[in-house]
Amino acid sequence: MHELDAMLHASCWARKLSADELEQVKRDIVVRTVPAGGYVCMKGETVGHWLGVVNGLVKMASNRSTGKATSFVGLSDGSWFGEGSLLKDEARRYDVIALRDSRIAYMKRSRFQNLLDNSIPFNRFLLIQINERLGQFIGMIEHERLLDTDARLARCLASMFNPLLYPGSSLELRISQEEIGLLAGISRQRVNQALQTLEQGGLLRADYGTLTILDLDGLRNYGA
Repeated sequence: MHELDAMLHASCWARKLSADELEQVKRDIVVRTVPAGGYVCMKGETVGHWLGVVNGLVKMASNRSTGKATSFVGLSDGSWFGEGSLLKDEARRYDVIALRDSRIAYMKRSRFQNLLDNSIPFNRFLLIQINERLGQFIGMIEHERLLDTDARLARCLASMFNPLLYPGSSLELRISQEEIGLLAGISRQRVNQALQTLEQGGLLRADYGTLTILDLDGLRNYGA
């Protein structure tokens, strides 16, 4: 359980709980391993859990109605998600798919509801998270419509380093070019070209399977 303990320690809402409350939370969480390509959760299913990425990398996507996959956002270490469906009490509206073997925390709906009813820090966290996620999705629409491929990839990478949404991340991201392409919706060959451009611009360093961010603000504003 040390992985879960570390994740909860990095979660601002969990740090504000009493020792007894935190133990209750841990009792109502099951951690499962989802293999690369496997579903963390599926569109249309009944929502019974709030979800978190203990470690790994997953993508929120929709690929059911037309057969064409549409990636919305990547979710990395420390991120929690799925509160919208719980709050609205509706079937899940998207798939979440593991891009690599990932450890996922499944918190019971009843514990989520208890925190919602009784914890001010938890409610404050949800407000901030929903606002940050809304800004992220608005930015994605802007990127898709207005930016070229290099800039879209730069903004996609920058979005993975939001300290509120991904408290477990550092400026070194273990990710393959194939995974980047799946998140950004571009081909692996085009990812390679874009990374070379961004590396030449001093924004990042690309090593095999790893990206080191050198200028996060530069990535966030690339193409502006």
